[in-house]
Formats: sequence, structure tokens, C-alpha cells
Amino acid sequence: MSVPTLTTSRLTLTGHAAPDLEDCATMWTDPRVYTMIGGQPRSREDVWIRLLRSVGQWTLFGYGSWIARETATGKLIGELGLIEARRAIQPSIDATPEVGWTLTGDAHGQGYASEALAAIFAWADARIPRTACIIDRANAPSIKLADRLGYQLQTEGRYREAPILIFGRDAR
Repeated sequence: MSVPTLTTSRLTLTGHAAPDLEDCATMWTDPRVYTMIGGQPRSREDVWIRLLRSVGQWTLFGYGSWIARETATGKLIGELGLIEARRAIQPSIDATPEVGWTLTGDAHGQGYASEALAAIFAWADARIPRTACIIDRANAPSIKLADRLGYQLQTEGRYREAPILIFGRDAR
């Protein structure tokens, strides 16, 4: 399946491509990005594997993640979308696609995540009846965003020996 291009007033969302590697690798070395998402920077190799996973998601499931860039400048804003992560989360959320958002440190607090996710849900809600997301309980901005997006806290869980919050959202 080809990845649909989504647009908003400020952003263009496209499927991942090999030339995105350097911008994504830079994003994942910024402490403002990874502190609440695993707590460690990601190597270029790990970012490449994530990029390949994003491409494969679309092929296997008909949905996946997008690269978000400012339309006017082409500057990377982040990666957002749906994944079949099949993570070792307790309790399991394997039966529900997971929504995730990661923005560059410079893009935090500018409304980009809300804008991009509104476009993603406009596309996804007609196709996917329910999604989940996991958030570190110390990540107040993401918890607030999840609430605005219609996510409701389902339970507390564990991922990689760390506590997490598990949220669910029904398509509108």
C-alpha cells in the first residue's frame, strides 16, 4: 500500500524514505526527545531499523507512521502515526494498534503534534476502530495531549521494567 500524503495548514506528512535517516537520527540524539521515550539516545543504526519498520508497517497492515515536515521550509518536525509494535507490555495491548508521536525538541510546544494527529485521525478513524498509546507517567505534556485527542486512561502497566500509563481511544 502506498502511504497517503496528509497536509495541514503548516505541515506535510509523508511516508518514511531513506533520505529521512539523517534528520531522524539527529532528532533521536536530542535529550528533549528521548528523555521521556526510553531515556536513552538512539543510535543511527536503531533509527534506520525504525525507519524500515515504518515502511514495513504500511506493507503488512495498511497503516503506519508518517514523517512530518513544515510545508514552508521542509524542516523535520517529527514522526507520528500508528504502529503494530507487539511490545512486551504488561498488560498486553497487542490486539490494538498503538499511536505514537515523537517531535524534534525545537517543535515542542508549538501545536504541531495536535495538528498532525488531527490529520492522522481524520484518515485513521474510518479504518481503525480503536487505538492505544503508552506514556511515561512523568510526561505531562503528552498526557495532556492524549486527553485532548480523546484518549482515556485504561490502566497502569509496565514496559521494560518501568511503569507506564496505557490509554485507549475509540474512533469518532
